[in-house]
Amino acid sequence: MEVSDLLLDRATAIGARSVAVVGTGKNVGKTVVMRAIYRAALARGWRVGVTSIGRDGEANDFVDALAKPRLRLAAGTLVAGARGALPRSPALEWCESTDVPSASGTISIVRVRTESEVELVGAPTASGLRACVEKLFACGADFVAIDGAIDRVAALREEDAVIVSCGAAASTSIEAIAAEARALVALLSLPRYEATLEALHVEGALTPMRAAELIATGERRAVVVRDATRVTLRGRALLGALERLQIRVERPLRPIAVTVNSVGRAGSVEPKALLRAVRAAVDLPTVDVFAASAA
Repeated sequence: MEVSDLLLDRATAIGARSVAVVGTGKNVGKTVVMRAIYRAALARGWRVGVTSIGRDGEANDFVDALAKPRLRLAAGTLVAGARGALPRSPALEWCESTDVPSASGTISIVRVRTESEVELVGAPTASGLRACVEKLFACGADFVAIDGAIDRVAALREEDAVIVSCGAAASTSIEAIAAEARALVALLSLPRYEATLEALHVEGALTPMRAAELIATGERRAVVVRDATRVTLRGRALLGALERLQIRVERPLRPIAVTVNSVGRAGSVEPKALLRAVRAAVDLPTVDVFAASAA
């Protein structure tokens, strides 16, 4: 079995018709992972929709101008993207407009008529992304792939499966990469608040300072925030808080797997060692799409 099929099977096993790929940081390979899942879905004969939280598929990074993997889409693919960024070409067929704004114009739904490279600028807001995904389904998509962003996971629907990508983008320490993955998976796995629990509802964000205050006073109630983006603790601070506080969310997410990339702009690490370390840290199926291996 191809590792991309393993990821797709994990999504469909929980009844998800859409999957979002989010990264521990930039340049950890999430666009490559989304592309692999997209191709696996195509191979099953599904009509696939694609969209993004932000900008993806450009030839060069918008921030540092370095080369990025392109997003090449097959005929029949449905795309939710900003009209100003989509190529004006007979290769794309307009299907439907939305009222979702973006920095590059209103989001439209288009169908790829002939295989094309596409730059995606997606909805910048939670409600906008959810509306775009629903439009893709309404236009005939069987499955939707979303190139996500960790600071905007609130945009994801509870029905979406989530895949976490990590890698040697900013560090060549296997231990550090695994720790980043563990903390992000823990954040995205925060359980739903049950009304039977005595609770402290936090308006706004659960900050490191607020968490420290609650730990110091011995808080035993469930500490409830709206969603994972409202918890601003990261790394060891987050893991430490989770050991001492019952942090719950009103809108949970569903992480199903982790992917690793052993090569990054900071250097490279031994692929199998990274795969094993991340798998041990996250307790989720872990895949190296680049090396076509899994743990």
